[in-house]
Amino acid sequence: MLNPLTMKKTDIPAASFIPVTQWKDYELLDSGNFEKLERFGKFILRRPEPQAVWDKSLTEADWEKLPDASFARNSLDFQEDFQKGEKGEWKLKKHMPQQWTIGYDHQGLNFKMRLGLTSFGHIGVFPEQAGNWDYIFSAVQALNLDKPEILNLFAYSGGATIAGRAAGAVTVHLDSVKQVVNWAKENLELNGYTEARWMVEDARRFVQREVRRGNRYDGIILDPPAYGRGPSGEKWVLEHHLNEMLKLCSQLLKPANSFLVLNLYSLGFSSLISLNLIRTIFNDPENLEFGELYLSDPFGKVLPLGTFIRFQR
Repeated sequence: MLNPLTMKKTDIPAASFIPVTQWKDYELLDSGNFEKLERFGKFILRRPEPQAVWDKSLTEADWEKLPDASFARNSLDFQEDFQKGEKGEWKLKKHMPQQWTIGYDHQGLNFKMRLGLTSFGHIGVFPEQAGNWDYIFSAVQALNLDKPEILNLFAYSGGATIAGRAAGAVTVHLDSVKQVVNWAKENLELNGYTEARWMVEDARRFVQREVRRGNRYDGIILDPPAYGRGPSGEKWVLEHHLNEMLKLCSQLLKPANSFLVLNLYSLGFSSLISLNLIRTIFNDPENLEFGELYLSDPFGKVLPLGTFIRFQR
């Protein structure tokens, strides 16, 4: 009887990575009891975190004393609210500003981002993405093209767009929320860059239209939410629409000298799902890396923050 595991390549290890330890402007100080304590620049924030099911290492007195700003959601149904992005409130100390700037500097990639306190608890950066920023920066350089074109879907405040631009790429930056796209534009300009295409649109509709137009990209970056809405109320549900989205992206990505990065943050969504999708849709590409994104704290705990899969060809 044939063993189905021997019928396809199975020698790709699950790789995990964390933001570089040289990042002076970020630090995970502690996590536990469904919360995380982080330093962004000189300010310390206390925020909910559904994956932190263990006990905290610091005392509750430390968790009360250290933060410059603390966020709490309006509902007690924490897990459901986190997935749906329910709003909450910030409690600030007097010296805490609503906005501030941090920097990132690693292996030639150097940029700044403006952070801000939002009603959803987000602040304009996901620090676990630093490893993907480094990857995008090096992948664009490896293309060895004059102004390669990159598509950044569900692009948020622009960390990946800046990384691509720093390496010479021109990016189509797409998000469904106009304020977020404006934030990303501000971040790009903060670093002295202006060349990008800004799109406030539903991602599925955009890629469908790009396929009909016959457009191609040298790199594609996707960071879709578990749930979302387009500008006109279009519904996005990750498990229902991801397969279709990746099939469309396979038609948009150039067949050679190109790269793709997919990041997912959905509770219980295994990295093996991404592996099966990418292997099937992109014909089992070489140089494939996949695994979990995580952050580590000084007490040896590691906080999982989504899955990734990426390749260059």
